[in-house]
Amino acid sequence: MLQAAGRPGARSLLWVGLLVSAVFTYLALRGVDFAEVREALAESNYWWLVPALAALAVAIAVRALRWQLLFRRATRPPFRAALSALLVGIFVNSILPARAGEAARIVVLNQQQQTSRVEALGTVVLERALDVLCLLLLLFAISPWLPPVSWLGPAAALAGAVAAVLAAIAWVLARFGDRPIRAALRPLARFRLVGERRLDLAGSNLAQGLVGLRDWRLLLGGIALTTLSWLSLGLAMWFVLRAFDLGLPLLAGFLVAIAVNIGMILPSSPAAVGVFEAAVLVALDAYGVTKEEALSCAIVAHVVHVVPFLVAGPLVLHAHAVSLRRASAET
Repeated sequence: MLQAAGRPGARSLLWVGLLVSAVFTYLALRGVDFAEVREALAESNYWWLVPALAALAVAIAVRALRWQLLFRRATRPPFRAALSALLVGIFVNSILPARAGEAARIVVLNQQQQTSRVEALGTVVLERALDVLCLLLLLFAISPWLPPVSWLGPAAALAGAVAAVLAAIAWVLARFGDRPIRAALRPLARFRLVGERRLDLAGSNLAQGLVGLRDWRLLLGGIALTTLSWLSLGLAMWFVLRAFDLGLPLLAGFLVAIAVNIGMILPSSPAAVGVFEAAVLVALDAYGVTKEEALSCAIVAHVVHVVPFLVAGPLVLHAHAVSLRRASAET
């Protein structure tokens, strides 16, 4: 990952992410009375963060279970391995830009379980598609009970596009198997470092990683677990809002969680600094919450969603390194 950071494309993505974060940070802080922000933070009831952290833990466990489920049965990793790799991935996303944690968790899972990296990549791609689709479907499901949301139209277009792409990929894989993927990868065989045999294997593994699109039971299970994870994250966000005694309904927590995670699709700095805060402000503005109160909520919510992984991630990485050293000593 460090080597990749030195490549021109990676550097460009890094600068784009930093620029995006800077713009959104400016928008979030513009015109804010910081004395009122400090007052709101001082008067909060932080006991509400206990159930918020519990709901967040449930969401992470559900997402690890979903990742495990999306592998085909023959190569499905144990839940504990999937959870450990996922925690490492979230930790790396918190300290590095460009969603580097997705690559990190694939590598960790491969080192633990010898899972094909290409197959794991396929499951991660499917995860991201399910995340966006279920997030937007949840938004439409609760929209009749929400205040006016200006970005509902663009969200509908995005949901339709994601659903169409998933349907097209599912049909192609069901009709032609892994042949289209192999054909798409075949031009890479012109490079000397990548042989045709390795590309065929990679195409086969990638198709296996997308098996959830061909098996309706896996797909329905993935959709159900994805939705459950978003409900848990929305509940966690609502508990954070309760700490500020704003009198907001439960659906406000869901709207904030949806806005934050839609915003995090954009490239940004590590931990989505600025983007996270701006998304919370946009969502709470629909409820007439002042910018100072909304920023206070955003700061605390961001801490809740980052600090636990800054603690858990290094611990899991240390245990992983110890297990690798032990396995190396035994061979």
